[in-house]
Amino acid sequence: MATRAVLWDIDDTIFDYSSAARGGMRAHLEAEGLPLAYASMERALGAWDELTAYHWARFAAGETDWPGQRRDRVRAFLGGELGDADAEAWFERHLAHYEAAWSLFPDTVPVLDLLADGYRHAVLSNSSLQHQERKLEVLGVRDRFEAVVCAAELGVSKPDAGAFHAACEALGLAPEEVAYVGDQPDTDARGAGEAGLLGIWLDRHRVGGRPELIRIAGLEELPALLRGDTRFGASDTFG
Repeated sequence: MATRAVLWDIDDTIFDYSSAARGGMRAHLEAEGLPLAYASMERALGAWDELTAYHWARFAAGETDWPGQRRDRVRAFLGGELGDADAEAWFERHLAHYEAAWSLFPDTVPVLDLLADGYRHAVLSNSSLQHQERKLEVLGVRDRFEAVVCAAELGVSKPDAGAFHAACEALGLAPEEVAYVGDQPDTDARGAGEAGLLGIWLDRHRVGGRPELIRIAGLEELPALLRGDTRFGASDTFG
């Protein structure tokens, strides 16, 4: 069955989340002051990254809600018994610095342009709808996507097949008619494939391996892959 639509991940796929998150937190800590628990900025940034991964996993597992994981990250990072209002206020101040660092990857808009006529487009994210809708609006690409589907509202997250199927239903298409592009080999590419979609791993850092997955190293490879162009060869496109 031919691919009729592309379903997109956002963070570290079309949007440079890692750079924005690290740059935003650095600016936030420079403004707030480095907590005494951390000997250096790099240790503080590393601890924040670890806490983010941990509490996002808790959210994905249904152990906490969206605002709860934000407040829990702040409490664990600062090492204090902050009330909800104080934890939320600290996180909101961090968000201002984070949002100031937002940017798309350079290949995002050119590839969306190339695929605009031949494919429909939507988003499936393990974040919240309010957060990702705002991000796409600020970045100037919200109108490129028919639908934005997010785990916080669905109550189920990638790699659960239910998340992928909900996004396909939003497009009114069968999973076999939809490709999914994301930066995580298991959460995105493997999960999409097991749900019946064409799962594509965007390996921007050229980690390689995982020969069972369809892999691209940059979005510029995506149009030819979707259109069945085999010029890249197995070692480059699928290696």
